[in-house]
Amino acid sequence: MRRCFLLLVVIVACSSESAPPPLMGSGTSGSGGMTASGGKPSASAGSGASAGSGTGGAPSAAGGGSGGGQGGASEPPVEAAGAAGVVDTPETGGAGGEPAQAGPCEPWPEAGETTTLDEPLTIDGSFDGELARFVGPAGSGGQDENQDPLFVLEDGAVLENVIIGAPAGDGVHCEGSCTLRNVWWEDVGEDAATLRGEDENQVMLVECGGAKLAEDKIFQHNGPGTFIIRNFEADGFGKLYRSCGNCSTMHQRHVELEHVRATNGDALVGINENYGDTARLRDVTIDGSPDDIDVCQRYEGNDQGDEPTLLGTGPDGEHCLYDEDDVTFTE
Repeated sequence: MRRCFLLLVVIVACSSESAPPPLMGSGTSGSGGMTASGGKPSASAGSGASAGSGTGGAPSAAGGGSGGGQGGASEPPVEAAGAAGVVDTPETGGAGGEPAQAGPCEPWPEAGETTTLDEPLTIDGSFDGELARFVGPAGSGGQDENQDPLFVLEDGAVLENVIIGAPAGDGVHCEGSCTLRNVWWEDVGEDAATLRGEDENQVMLVECGGAKLAEDKIFQHNGPGTFIIRNFEADGFGKLYRSCGNCSTMHQRHVELEHVRATNGDALVGINENYGDTARLRDVTIDGSPDDIDVCQRYEGNDQGDEPTLLGTGPDGEHCLYDEDDVTFTE
């Protein structure tokens, strides 16, 4: 009996030691940053137990790992004081690298309630407009220079699910790397959005959105860095993108267009050849014929405030970087 008892103990002990450790559930942890909290609840905050990909922070043109981390309910809303002010929320997104691509955009979503911003709303973190319409004070529209923007995005900020109506002022100013996702301009004012800042590595990502009725430019690039426009519709414009041709401080700038549809425009992009600018285009559709619009204009820019000189148009293998099959004309 004693031998059988000892044998049973050994068997039980061995079985206990050889049992495999429990598997960790996927999506319970990750290397990415925090989910959004504070401000209006961010659409990038995860829900349930699935791992969320990075959606905020400073995007990178080179791409990189997307963030992980378990989603969860967002923190209680922290409302901005009055109709304008500063929204300070924790940064969202993954551990560096470009935010994950959004799925197909729902074109021109219906706007909710309308909010008038009497002064620019500064975003430091993430702001989800929940598809409300935002407009500026009366008279802040058209092509008047030096208008106030409706939104000022600090470095690393994310603006999403916003419809900008008229009057739109100077739209959105980015003071460094920023992300605009699902942002729609119903009637562009001075410009829809401008990349400012001073870091040559900064990246502005506009993903999923559209703009209408721009008398001149839609996107203006004044600082250095890279401007990425992806999954975007433009209808009625002078230029979809312009690298500033005569700012007092000039920089080398880069623009990338991908999955863009353009209608009723004069030129898609304008860059400065003498400052080493580049424009990369892929999967661009233009409603019209090649006679209706210049795809890529190359200028000689200056820092004296003089009108830039147009040097040429079309791909050149050095500055305007695209092939014929990257751009489709419907006529």
